[in-house]
Amino acid sequence: MARISGVDLPPAKRVVISLQYIYGIGKKSALDICTKADIPLTLRTKDLTEDQTRRIRETIENGYKTEGDLRREITMNVKRLMDLGCYRGLRHRKGLPVRGQRTHTNARTRKGPKRGIVRAKPAAPAGKA
Repeated sequence: MARISGVDLPPAKRVVISLQYIYGIGKKSALDICTKADIPLTLRTKDLTEDQTRRIRETIENGYKTEGDLRREITMNVKRLMDLGCYRGLRHRKGLPVRGQRTHTNARTRKGPKRGIVRAKPAAPAGKA
């Protein structure tokens, strides 16, 4: 089983597909990595040799920000926006959509589950003890 950037790649899938399990690598990046590392696109992960795995690792380390580094950078960017107090930062802070989507309806992913209207309990009728 190949382990790259701290992620165990699925052995039965093609290398191009299994590279996409690494955070920060999508379809285009996976194709580019395979091309630069001179890996055939039809090769399965379980059939990788140590040399091919090393070439993939080096290609990713030299040209791509992945996993922890990328997550940290994104978190710092959001934190910077919140510290600045700009519009996008305020939306992040309140947990609302950031990119101009409507919030009157929808936006449940960012706002969380619906909260029902809290109704007061009816008062007991007068005269009865």
